[in-house]
Amino acid sequence: MLSHVHIGTNDFDRSLAFYNAVMPLLGWRRRFIDRTRPWAGWQPGDQERPLLLVGSPFDDQPASPGNGQMTALLAPSRAAVDQFYTVALAHGGRSEGEPGLRPEYHAKYYGAYLRDPAGNKLCVCHHGGA
Repeated sequence: MLSHVHIGTNDFDRSLAFYNAVMPLLGWRRRFIDRTRPWAGWQPGDQERPLLLVGSPFDDQPASPGNGQMTALLAPSRAAVDQFYTVALAHGGRSEGEPGLRPEYHAKYYGAYLRDPAGNKLCVCHHGGA
C-alpha cells in the first residue's frame, strides 16, 4: 500500500546515526545515502518497497514535526520492540511511552512510542503473541 514515507530533519548526521542504529533491528537495510541533498533511505530486507526516507525538506525550509503525525514501524517480535526502544533512547530518541501491551488497540498489540532526534513521533509495534 505504501511506496515511501519521508521524515524531515534539520540535523541530518544526528538523524542518520539514529536510523542507522534502529532500522536493522526491524530487518531493514539502508538502500542509499546522498549527503549532497541530504537524505537517506531504508528498505525492508530484500524488498524494494516501501522505503523509509530521512532528510532535509525538498523546499529547503526548516523541518518540523507535525501535530498528530506519527510513523508506525512494524517489528518482527515483542523483543524487537524492546530492543528498538532501548537503542533509540541510546541514540538520542525520547520516550513517549514505554514498550508494553496496549489492549485498547487489540489483545496482542505490543508497542512503544518515542520521538526521534528531530522530534518526529514514531511507534514501533508487534501485532502477534509473545
